[in-house]
Amino acid sequence: MSTRLYEHPIFLEHIVPPGHPERPDRLRSLNIALEHPNFERLDRRKAPAALEEAVLLAHPEEHLEFVLRSMPDKGDDGEIHQIEADTYASPKTLQAIMHGVGGAMAAVDDVFTGAADNVFVAARPPGHHAEKSTAMGFCFFNNAAIAARHAQKVHGAERVAIVDWDVHHGNGTQDIFWDDPSVLFCSTHQMPLYPGTGKKDDRGAHNTIVNAPLSPNTGGDHFREAFKSRVLPALYDFRPDLIIISAGFDAHHRDPLAQLNLTGEDFDWATGRLLEVADRSANNRVVSLLEGGYDLEGLAESAGMHILRMMKG
Repeated sequence: MSTRLYEHPIFLEHIVPPGHPERPDRLRSLNIALEHPNFERLDRRKAPAALEEAVLLAHPEEHLEFVLRSMPDKGDDGEIHQIEADTYASPKTLQAIMHGVGGAMAAVDDVFTGAADNVFVAARPPGHHAEKSTAMGFCFFNNAAIAARHAQKVHGAERVAIVDWDVHHGNGTQDIFWDDPSVLFCSTHQMPLYPGTGKKDDRGAHNTIVNAPLSPNTGGDHFREAFKSRVLPALYDFRPDLIIISAGFDAHHRDPLAQLNLTGEDFDWATGRLLEVADRSANNRVVSLLEGGYDLEGLAESAGMHILRMMKG
């Protein structure tokens, strides 16, 4: 498999208050893991910046304008604005956001043009909690949703599947695609837990929402069973042209924000299963976007094994 990774120094310049879990050290820990010889063949590129109008693929203009108004002035060094309860912006946050959007869109371009079989985008801030008109949960714009719409608009994708294994439910992605039969959204997540959405019987207007909530203190066996019984059958039935992974690694047993007990091997296994689906219906096209993961060791282990599995196929 040819695997590309998008990264950018600007992602370290999104500054949050001391003690906030979504901190720049997350990417530094991943970079240390990627120094291993196993990743010598990884095609590492700088994520391009998207134009602001790209946000309108998944969000109304009013939301774009709200986020733009909420940003600190670039000259206000050190100033941090609180956007909502746990979501903050610093003077270079908007640049980081737009390079994250741009990286996601470039990843879609790569897998459709054959520049790479699959792509991982190591960006922050994350995106899957951003609803159509709401920034929340560390997220401003929904990168996965924008990427899916870009695949449809530019590359003619008829069916896009988004698989979210972050420990927190991807309420934003579900909100955006609730009424859309062309996008399948599958989520494994701990319940109960923030943001309180993701019930098993939520199906969407066209039966294209598949939630597989997991109880606190359960581990890889329950996660894998949820994949086998709910996620994979839905994917094989849907036959996506592209799989987008909202790749949060906060279901790892070390993570401080939740109580699931996954290991790197569980993420490796799930990655392999999604690559099998992509091989069958999507010409191997997989785009993976970093979401959560707040224990540095757990994130580095899990994301590293995820990327390595993408490289091996």
